[in-house]
Amino acid sequence: MAIRIGIVGTGWFGRMHAEKLAAMEGVEIAAFCATSQQKADAAAVSYSGAKGYASIEEMLDGSKPDAVYICVPPFAHGGMELALIERRIPFLVEKPLGVNYEQPDQIKEAVERTGLITSVGYHFRYMESTDRARELLAERTPLMAAGHWMGSMPGVGWWRRMEGSGGQFVEQTTHIVDLLRYTLGEITEVYAAYGSRYMAEQAEGVTVPDVGTVTLKLANGTVASISNTCAIEGGHRAGLHIYTNAGVVELSNGGLLDWEGSRKTEYINRLNPYERENEAFLHAVRTGDASRIRSAYTDAWRTHRVTMAANESAAAGKPVAVRL
Repeated sequence: MAIRIGIVGTGWFGRMHAEKLAAMEGVEIAAFCATSQQKADAAAVSYSGAKGYASIEEMLDGSKPDAVYICVPPFAHGGMELALIERRIPFLVEKPLGVNYEQPDQIKEAVERTGLITSVGYHFRYMESTDRARELLAERTPLMAAGHWMGSMPGVGWWRRMEGSGGQFVEQTTHIVDLLRYTLGEITEVYAAYGSRYMAEQAEGVTVPDVGTVTLKLANGTVASISNTCAIEGGHRAGLHIYTNAGVVELSNGGLLDWEGSRKTEYINRLNPYERENEAFLHAVRTGDASRIRSAYTDAWRTHRVTMAANESAAAGKPVAVRL
């Protein structure tokens, strides 16, 4: 019997996941939930048997999905996760987990209490290049790391407001923070400096900083910095460079470069990380075996705490300990 999937959110991520899931054997797109019935119906019409709903409660009652994908803006999280936990329905939620400390804390506690299967969309963890980086780092001594997410500002209004997105470090650069944690271990302290240099003058209602750099201390003694900007028109570069006693490991969404002195070895990602992420989650839903999931909610909560601490540090102008 096919696994019935409900999808909350009809933006790019919701539609992307729907397309990939519909192409998988033994998976059925059962429902879409959106902020209006019209949006939900428009998304559902492309999938045979799928129905649209204007609230998650109606979707759960009407379509009875086996699992749900949550693909909504950061500010919209909270109630839908708790509704799924109450009904013991596994879910995959796109990052970030929210825009504050409180709601993710509540959801994490409920997930731990129930033991529900969850996954969070940190797809960089599922790259083959990330697997190779972890193998290389197991044989070397990491010294320091430098990460970056350099690009332009998304056109949606909620992204431009701190209360909507949490800012770039929370909404986008969280991928690099999570990659740092996954490859080098837990982060204990951050010291952030943000600035508004350009975008507030170019678009209405911009309250997010458009530049920032965060210094991070790790439990193993490694130090790192992660910088971002959303003011480069049409630009996009994201990655993590890890400096070790035996050279430099350069990770990006395209693959990995391993520099040992002047010798360069390149590893190219051949598998789609989103598909690997979906396969791991659906395997857990079918079998109860969650060992293939690389970022469950309780782990992603730790990444979220780091990004929240960075916002806190930038506002206070001083280092902030990551409270786990």
